[in-house]
Amino acid sequence: MHRHLLLLGALLLVGGCTRGKPREVLREPSPTGAVSEAEFKAMHTLREDAPPELKGQEVEVAGTKAYLSLPPGAKAPLPAVLLIHEWWGLNPHIKHWADRLAANGYAALAVDLYGGKVATTPDEAMALLKAVDPARATQVLKAAYGFLQDDARVRATRTGSLGWCFGGTWSLRAAMALPELDAAVMYYGHPVTDPQELASIRAPLLGIFGTKDASIPPETVQEFREALNAAGVRHRIIELEGEHAFANPSGQRYDERAAAMAWAETSMFLEHHLKR
Repeated sequence: MHRHLLLLGALLLVGGCTRGKPREVLREPSPTGAVSEAEFKAMHTLREDAPPELKGQEVEVAGTKAYLSLPPGAKAPLPAVLLIHEWWGLNPHIKHWADRLAANGYAALAVDLYGGKVATTPDEAMALLKAVDPARATQVLKAAYGFLQDDARVRATRTGSLGWCFGGTWSLRAAMALPELDAAVMYYGHPVTDPQELASIRAPLLGIFGTKDASIPPETVQEFREALNAAGVRHRIIELEGEHAFANPSGQRYDERAAAMAWAETSMFLEHHLKR
């Protein structure tokens, strides 16, 4: 059942992840935290010289590599965020996201659900996505959560998950598999619409979708809302005027304005649930 849903999501990811009937459509940006959207965009600008320096370090989680970024000068215990990559894999874009979260005071751990492989074309990305074993992916996420609790550099006080597209789906599934999570954020991930599957979620959920993302119709997101309500999951679902992957500065569908608003929403949500 789970593999069927994930493969369905994979097919939808060719054009994007989800669009939904708006509960609210945000149009005005708000403050975006320690790393502004303009600064974050600059991290991904193609350069002829060396790329921007990464701040974190490689660690091992469940036999696979992950990327850990820590707030400069901060000491444990720390609030933590578990990051899950897009269908491209754990590439520099996701590592920069971890650095961005670290700049906002979080221990950020970006996991790798592709076993070290990174795609550079949509065909490669689709092949890697379809090869993901849900049981193994869940094992990695549980191990990553344990890493954040146990590692002496982190000793997480509260822990959230954050993912985009493929990773957005898995951020939701992390919340389903880990009732211990304190918050979950999914950017344009394929939703689960079975209330019985969602009933295990204890974390509040923030879902962010684009109004121009044609790959998942409005009725699907509406069904997602209704399923979350039926399952008793605390949630906030918002729509922004952007296409799929609008928050990825290294992609062709990047929308700086929508990305800034999404980051503002994400920043406030994580701060409320992880730093209190």
